[in-house]
Amino acid sequence: MIAVIELGWNQFIVRKGDVIDVKKLDKEINSSFSVEAMLVSDEEGKNLKVGAPLVAGSKIELKVVEQYKGEKIRVFKMKSKKRYSRNTGFRPHLTKLEIVSVA
Repeated sequence: MIAVIELGWNQFIVRKGDVIDVKKLDKEINSSFSVEAMLVSDEEGKNLKVGAPLVAGSKIELKVVEQYKGEKIRVFKMKSKKRYSRNTGFRPHLTKLEIVSVA
């Protein structure tokens, strides 16, 4: 089964056993939670269910694997001929999730 879910204002295509990285969620490590899917389909795309906005009765089980900081992202600003340049960066807080089941 394939499903489309929305977490942290982003949409993800998931299958059972996938591991995804999302914006930080306030969940404990090894805790489980479930969300409803926006779209559910089988692998071939024959049995397709589209929600408005969510598919009624769909249930995606997720398990929190890790809370961590991502790669550093560099932000460079410059104005030509004005002797202005600025170099900053940040590391986003992320959560690694494992898809336990898609129903």
